[in-house]
Amino acid sequence: MSDNTFGKMFRVTTWGESHGPAIGCVIDGCPPGIRLTPEMIQEALDTRKPGTSKFVTQRKEPDKVQILSGVFEDDRTDGPRTTGTPISLMIENVDQRSRDYADIRDKYRPGHADYTYDAKYGVRDYRGGGRSSARETASRVAAGGVASQVLKSLYGETLTIRAGMVQMGPHTIDRQRMDWATVNDNPFWCPDPLAVKDWEAILDSARKNGSSLGAMIEVAASGVPAGLGAPVYGKIDTELGAALLSINAVKGVEIGAGMAAAALTGGDNVDELRAGTGGPKFLSNNAGGVLGGISSGQEIVARFAVKPTSSILTPRKTVTASGQNTEIVTKGRHDPCVGIRAVPVAIAMMACVLADHALRHRGQCG
Repeated sequence: MSDNTFGKMFRVTTWGESHGPAIGCVIDGCPPGIRLTPEMIQEALDTRKPGTSKFVTQRKEPDKVQILSGVFEDDRTDGPRTTGTPISLMIENVDQRSRDYADIRDKYRPGHADYTYDAKYGVRDYRGGGRSSARETASRVAAGGVASQVLKSLYGETLTIRAGMVQMGPHTIDRQRMDWATVNDNPFWCPDPLAVKDWEAILDSARKNGSSLGAMIEVAASGVPAGLGAPVYGKIDTELGAALLSINAVKGVEIGAGMAAAALTGGDNVDELRAGTGGPKFLSNNAGGVLGGISSGQEIVARFAVKPTSSILTPRKTVTASGQNTEIVTKGRHDPCVGIRAVPVAIAMMACVLADHALRHRGQCG
């Protein structure tokens, strides 16, 4: 397996399997002198960890992060600070139940990477998918916690990243009611408080029926300065799209108006400019904060579609590793809507991409 690293200057390599002893990541390229404690990273991990509500997997993982390298503290510093050397982070797995997968060790789960991993490597970890499990995203969230501190050191508190679920199955929010301040007040990270009431009943019904639902997640970064991005092949929207598509179960990404831009006229789609304090002021943001692959100073907005969880209790047709037709029921502890826990992962991936581009921009342009 050759591609476990993303980023060019702020580089993140994740490692570990769902049912192994631990998972983690190594971060290379983090500047020295940045204050970093486990608590700073833990805050982000606590938003992603399983078992936080009945609408996510009930696997009980504390997701306690350990910093193994890359920080140093002495009496001349006000706490641990990065040294500029590789930062190694580890999260122990403590609640694996591999026995839940014993019945499917020779069956390919539809919608999962079981068959493709077997076809490529000639071996697969049937215990929750091993490396292909969404458990891997905890490592990304930990890395995002470090990236957030890098961004804070460069831009202070002016750069903020937020994300939420704006659609569950076919049910969308009312954007007239959007209030980002409410995303922490419900189990869906939804910015529309009224939609939550309906979503609870809808997802609970799907869960009890042994099924699952997909979701649309929106992630936005405000306070991003103009000028980040590396055309022509390292455009910031290109690399953000790739980062979001690399999240488990994501099947589509759009920036700004996205797919809806195809239905607009040229006059409707362009974001007009007027003179403003400190630079041009845009009258709309169909471009999603990116022009020519470079940040415009507007809010960078992306949305991505998460497919319904493939591990369901409804019997599905499949084949065995030896090529026999059979049916499968995937037991275990699974998310009825895996998009819920993708919200903190989206924030982490946005932070990693922005940190990488901020450091690359500083290296090239000063």
